[in-house]
Order: sequence, then structure tokens, then C-alpha cells
Amino acid sequence: MALEEKRKEKVEITHDMLIGDIIQAKPESINKFLQVGMGCIACPSSLYETLDEACMVHGLDPNYMLELLNN
Repeated sequence: MALEEKRKEKVEITHDMLIGDIIQAKPESINKFLQVGMGCIACPSSLYETLDEACMVHGLDPNYMLELLNN
């Protein structure tokens, strides 16, 4: 499968995905993180912090973020 075809596949974000993996799989997620005040793109923690953990640190509802990232 060509790389471009693979990118067109729908990526389902989950609570236990690492922030860095989310950004890599879905680069458009960067804007959504920034909209809610999460500067995850520049944070070293993004390499080992899950979506749930990052939401806890930032005081955000992980279910809201999950919905935001998957739409």
C-alpha cells in the first residue's frame, strides 16, 4: 500500500494512545490540541504520555478530547 493511500485511511484515536503517536498518525490533530490550550507538539512528554494522562495534567475531559480528535 502506498504511503499516500495509508494516510487516507481513517485513524481511530483511543484513550491510551501516546500524544506523539496521535500527532504522527493525524497531523491535523495539532490544531485541535492548540485550540484547547495543549501545546503538545513541543512537549517532550508527548513521547510517553497518553491522551488520558495529558488531559488529566491539563484539566480536560478525555472523552471530550477523544470526540474532538476523532471528528
